[in-house]
Amino acid sequence: MVLTGRAGLLALICVLPIVFSPWPAIVFVALLAVLAVAVALDVAFAASTRRLRFSRSGDTAARLGQPVEVVLLIENTGGRHLSGQVRDAWAPSARAEPRAHAVKLRAGQRVSVVTTLCPMRRGDQHSALITARSIGPLRLAGRQSSHRVPWQIRILPPFLSRKHLPSRLAKLRELEGNTPVLIRGQGTEFDSLREYVIGDDIRSIDWRATARRADVVVRTWRPERDRRVVIVLDTGRTSAGRVGVDPTANDPSGWPRLDWSMDAALLLAALASRAGDRVDLLAHDRVARAGVLNASRTELLAQLVEAMAPLEPALVESDARATVAAIQRRVRRRALVVLLTDLNASALDEGLMAVLPQLSAKHQVLLAAAADPRVERLAAGRADAAEVYDAAAAERARNDRRSIASRLRRTGVDVVDAPPEELAPALADHYLAMKASGRL
Repeated sequence: MVLTGRAGLLALICVLPIVFSPWPAIVFVALLAVLAVAVALDVAFAASTRRLRFSRSGDTAARLGQPVEVVLLIENTGGRHLSGQVRDAWAPSARAEPRAHAVKLRAGQRVSVVTTLCPMRRGDQHSALITARSIGPLRLAGRQSSHRVPWQIRILPPFLSRKHLPSRLAKLRELEGNTPVLIRGQGTEFDSLREYVIGDDIRSIDWRATARRADVVVRTWRPERDRRVVIVLDTGRTSAGRVGVDPTANDPSGWPRLDWSMDAALLLAALASRAGDRVDLLAHDRVARAGVLNASRTELLAQLVEAMAPLEPALVESDARATVAAIQRRVRRRALVVLLTDLNASALDEGLMAVLPQLSAKHQVLLAAAADPRVERLAAGRADAAEVYDAAAAERARNDRRSIASRLRRTGVDVVDAPPEELAPALADHYLAMKASGRL
């Protein structure tokens, strides 16, 4: 049973006769009995919510930041007219609207109500209980019951960096010689001969062809295709740190580093697959959390976002040895291994630095990390003593970050360190530069 606001208001009005009556106790008992009978009759004449039948339809997947509609079909199998409310409850992070639906159902009637979700976080959103409330004809009380009708919506990474893909594909076409604009630099696969123009590398001159044609001729190269690119997402504790601004909710606390890494991984995967390379994914901290291996180029992005969607940072220290071992088990031939992690000096010294030589001995290794813009802002503060201390701490953090990046480069590891919003295009540009220079 459930009481409405009208019952409370009626009880409040009944206080007046009790206050002014010469026999307040008798009046109180009499009015209480009348109110109890009215409530009991209202509950008795209210339609049973147990006779409602529910089913769902609607979207089962959407990108973060996009609204999702879930349709709830309600059928009144009872013999009475039902008037009341139905609440389709979801987790607070789903931001379901409206919170409740007013319904009026005749016996045997069906009606559909739509709940719109605007999720704030990636992952699987599960429906909670459906609560149905039937109000009696006096609108004083009614019946209420809860029903479980499961439904799951997978919220996928938004892939915001896809806006950078057309410009990077244009650069890729230049590398492959599909446009008239030719760039300097050596590839790994001979393409064709053309006349020398000012600015060409003299090392690319083909002297035999030059002698035959009586004109200076240079070789053009195209990047080698069918290379393997292994993208490794670090899902350890450092990936939980929030940096930048959350672009899907304008939240100044920022996105987790893991989400920025996912965005960069998707842009790199889209670009590499268009370049003819094979892309694999591994998410790892102490154990493997997700993996995509040997996906076809047409299904690659769909499989990547599906694998990334449920990932959450694990609040444990990543096991670098286990990660390297997992990479070596999955990849036998030489590949480009892209480690998306944080340039945290203490974490890298204790873990990755010890095992990087055995990984870089067999593979080309590229480490990409999202820098925290707040450190740059703190380093510029000089207004008062507190800001000076903050600036000193920020400057030390920046120096540690530069130092660990220099040490990584000395061991033969490429490093991309960029602000969160610039990480994806910076990583894509570095990949294209490796293609242009013949290192991949």
